[in-house]
Amino acid sequence: MHSHHHPGIGTDTRTAPVAASVTAQYRARYRRAAEGAGEPADLLPVTGAQRRFLLARRLAPGGRPDVVPLFFAFPRAAVDLDRLRAAAGYLAAVHPALRARPGVLRGTPVQRLAAPEAQVSRVLPRPGESGADALRRALAAWPAEGPPLRCFLADDPAAGEPTELLALALDHVACDEQSLGRLSAELGAAYRDRRGPGDAPAALVTEEAAGYREAVHQQLEAEERASTPRSLAYWAQRLAAARPDDAAAQDAVRQAAQRPGADGSGAQPPRPTGAAQVRLPAGAHDGRAMVFPVLLDACAGVARALHGTDPYGADRVPLLGYPWGGRPAAAPPVLGCFLNTVVHPALPGAGADAWWDDLDHADTPFDEVVRAARTAGAAWSGALDGLLTFEDLHRRPPLVLGDAAGREVHVDGRPLQAPFAVSVSYGTELLVRMAWDRDAVSDARAEDAFAGLTRALRDRLGAAAATG
Repeated sequence: MHSHHHPGIGTDTRTAPVAASVTAQYRARYRRAAEGAGEPADLLPVTGAQRRFLLARRLAPGGRPDVVPLFFAFPRAAVDLDRLRAAAGYLAAVHPALRARPGVLRGTPVQRLAAPEAQVSRVLPRPGESGADALRRALAAWPAEGPPLRCFLADDPAAGEPTELLALALDHVACDEQSLGRLSAELGAAYRDRRGPGDAPAALVTEEAAGYREAVHQQLEAEERASTPRSLAYWAQRLAAARPDDAAAQDAVRQAAQRPGADGSGAQPPRPTGAAQVRLPAGAHDGRAMVFPVLLDACAGVARALHGTDPYGADRVPLLGYPWGGRPAAAPPVLGCFLNTVVHPALPGAGADAWWDDLDHADTPFDEVVRAARTAGAAWSGALDGLLTFEDLHRRPPLVLGDAAGREVHVDGRPLQAPFAVSVSYGTELLVRMAWDRDAVSDARAEDAFAGLTRALRDRLGAAAATG
């Protein structure tokens, strides 16, 4: 599979001593810390994904967390802010993930359950701002301290008819795709029934707390089981031809850190990212299994177009990352952050065939993949050149608040966790959106790459439909 051999990659390591996995080391550290603290009832470990998000937050300019917002347009005055605040408080009282606060205990990342709290506030657009501008500003000012669930409502002066925009936003440490569907449904139900934090049944609160604890521990057990020498050897081999480095991703981070106000002083907000989108017919495809490998292959072409050379003009293989998987099958279906990031080397000519092999090892924790690459000689910290997300809208009901159903809209221009990101929403059609860091990628290059992505998707999905 690889044309360049790195020392240690692909060699027989069956006789070499096997170091404890990253997850095993973390679990041991957590047990010691928890025992030393008397094992308080409000203390929990964090999953591998949560550890990555917390580390990224610590490294980000100003300590900015990764926020997952959903945006909805409602008729003006349709949303009762006090009623919404009560409903959000009800959800925070019921779901442990929404009242968990990250912390550090004896040098070990942990989470502690706090009193239920949810922030719901109105944002007033400044002169010349649209509702989207106001929400973007509110999200950019999100302080790391505070509740993971926050809602912002803004009037939209730019709309053709009286409209308000609602941002339903969560800290990514507290949610994944599966959580978003349950959250939308339960927020609407709590709003309909006029529930508040004091209405949460004690038995339900106890059940959810026990379920969350069980799910977190089951996730860590699954991550440790997936960190096998065989899986690590697979990923070392898979990344061998890529010769991973941090050239493009680290350059974007460095430029972001040099922007005015990047130190958290707030002197100047981050420069809005570039954005493009297209809607394509979904056809009769079998959801993720049919569309995703086509999308992944097309995004690999984007990555090569944008980051296929290093700063010195030499060829390099960009690395994409995408979330995959979820909580173990036996785990309770609680809200929380239960996912893994899978790496995809954008090798030219490889197609998406290797993706099917990757699925056999997709539960290998990202931290272990990074360690496997570094142990094999790659100078890679885990920085990615691009991100790809795929959301199946069939799993997420629309947000209904009282008599009004929110119309989902998209607000672009928010900070990215990589030089570029592609997101696809799969419903009655495919909504393909791409955003890019303008300090890392010029608009002209990004728009050309997006046009290539659109052509590739039309051709490949059309061919699949014709043969399906």
